[in-house]
Amino acid sequence: MPEGDTVWRTAHHLHEALAGQVLTRTDFRVPAFATYDLRGLSVDEVVSRGKHLLIRAGDSSIHTHLKMEGAWHIYILDERWRRPTFEARVVLENAEHQAVGFSLGVMEVLDYDGEDDAVGHLGPDLLGPDWDAVKALCRLNRDPARPIFLALHDQRNLAGFGNEYVNELCFLSGILPTRPVGEIPDLARVLDRGRRMILANRDRVQRTMTGDTRPGRMHWVFSRRGRPCRRCGTAIRSGQLGAKPTQMRITSWCPRCQS
Repeated sequence: MPEGDTVWRTAHHLHEALAGQVLTRTDFRVPAFATYDLRGLSVDEVVSRGKHLLIRAGDSSIHTHLKMEGAWHIYILDERWRRPTFEARVVLENAEHQAVGFSLGVMEVLDYDGEDDAVGHLGPDLLGPDWDAVKALCRLNRDPARPIFLALHDQRNLAGFGNEYVNELCFLSGILPTRPVGEIPDLARVLDRGRRMILANRDRVQRTMTGDTRPGRMHWVFSRRGRPCRRCGTAIRSGQLGAKPTQMRITSWCPRCQS
């Protein structure tokens, strides 16, 4: 699933292509919204909210979520699409560009005033103007027995982290994914480190957690099961954590460097 920095960059590029321009065509390829027509409206802005995207035009807001396979592409008019037509869920056009959302996990058109129903549950956005570390810490600490891995994943606590960031942040903080939130003495420092990590990657096309962008060298533990720890040489382990079988997520850690 795309991380918050990917969604932030997507919103940034969509804003450049759409904001201030009048929509000349809107094609919503989701049955519930197939009859909607926003032609003639000017796009005010495109913003990210954690892993959610909001395209605001007039009194309407196009809310999308990439989930696992989704992506937005921006094309010059009449340029050939780089993904199959049947994967398109929404097409937006203006006089210069065409924005196409492919395989989106969520695609809905809301009244502007209804945005809160879609994203109001989210915690402070790590890459947003509303970032509030104190509020995020308060939300994390509401359940001190919860494993830190799951607490950092929970978008209701703070919005933007996915599996990649949480695994890497736990390693860099020397914390086992299963360690309860209440047993972490300096949670504020962990949170600050995580925000600095996602800010450092915000403008990069190729995300890196180690500072090295060479293939195979961008992660400490993520997707490195059985391979030697870059610090101590111990084999990286992996497992699963989740409150329900449908919510299980893969964890990766070094049994020597993390406790």
